[in-house]
Amino acid sequence: MDGNSAALGLVVVIIIVALAFDYVNGFHDAANSIATVVATRVLSPGVAVAWAAFFNFIAFLVFGTAVAKTIGGDMVNITIIPADDRLYVLLAAVIGAIAWNLLTWWLGLPTSSSHALVGAYAGSAIGSYFWHFGFKDPSAVLVAAGWIKTITFIVLSPLIGMALGFVLMVIVYWVFHRVAVHRVDKVFRIGQLFSAAAFSLGHGGNDAQKTMGIITIALVAGGFLSMTADGKLPDVPVWVVLAAHTAIGLGTLSGGWRIVKTMGTKIVKLQPVGGFCAETAGAITLFFATHTGIPVSTTHTITGAIVGVGSAKRLSAVKWGVATRIVWAWVLTIPAAAVIATASYGLLLLIEKLLGIK
Repeated sequence: MDGNSAALGLVVVIIIVALAFDYVNGFHDAANSIATVVATRVLSPGVAVAWAAFFNFIAFLVFGTAVAKTIGGDMVNITIIPADDRLYVLLAAVIGAIAWNLLTWWLGLPTSSSHALVGAYAGSAIGSYFWHFGFKDPSAVLVAAGWIKTITFIVLSPLIGMALGFVLMVIVYWVFHRVAVHRVDKVFRIGQLFSAAAFSLGHGGNDAQKTMGIITIALVAGGFLSMTADGKLPDVPVWVVLAAHTAIGLGTLSGGWRIVKTMGTKIVKLQPVGGFCAETAGAITLFFATHTGIPVSTTHTITGAIVGVGSAKRLSAVKWGVATRIVWAWVLTIPAAAVIATASYGLLLLIEKLLGIK
């Protein structure tokens, strides 16, 4: 097979699989955007997913592509990988991320699609490095700066969400403590429409960009785009931006109902006021992270915010057993996705050999 034709074919496959990941991300993480608004019965599930999907899509009008450039250029030094292997690394990465997302969706665990993707990307890249260069220095294939801020925010994003959720809930208690419960409920049922929209906007803005980064670096690896003069990822093409937001919006429309149940009812029982505070806390955290180019987990963020809101009522309001199970799933996400992606990379090499592609 002609080299250019093979590269084009692989790039097309990567784009399709990456958009499939974005779709899976949407329905896997739909719970992040709609669980609280459904649990408080402010919106029906069908209307809630449509509301979230709309704001997932229009997020490209609000946010730039800083997160895409972090994922595509600041996590893995793909130039170390032999040129004819880079596309296999990217394909294995999105396959590994999709596999982990589907497994955790089936188990009803709200894990991070973001960390599944970065873990899978690292795993496939390290697998390729070992295959070609042995065990010399696997850290050379990872870019320290991108990993430091990503791993830092694995810890910080749920803590920030928790702290903001707690503070907002305390403020609301203080401001409305003399107001009748039914009037407070009425106010925050309306407020939750706006807080759910804001969180969905942050979710679409941060998560869709991760797929944009993978597609853009695939276009570079395939020779269809060039890195900038200073070695940075080029601007993300407009069609890639629109395709990624469309895919995540359609995925959200599908809804991940298993995870909605976990997020909306199994951590803490929410009222509209709590849902408003949790979503607002999560949205503030996501807006900051997306603006600064940090690929954070929307799942970690909203879960932390929900725990913070529950803790403001009383510590016993939080079902800590469920929360602990979720945290363990978070801890396992990056290494598990990395292992799956490494195995996927090996399988792709075997298929390549059997088909005689090179």
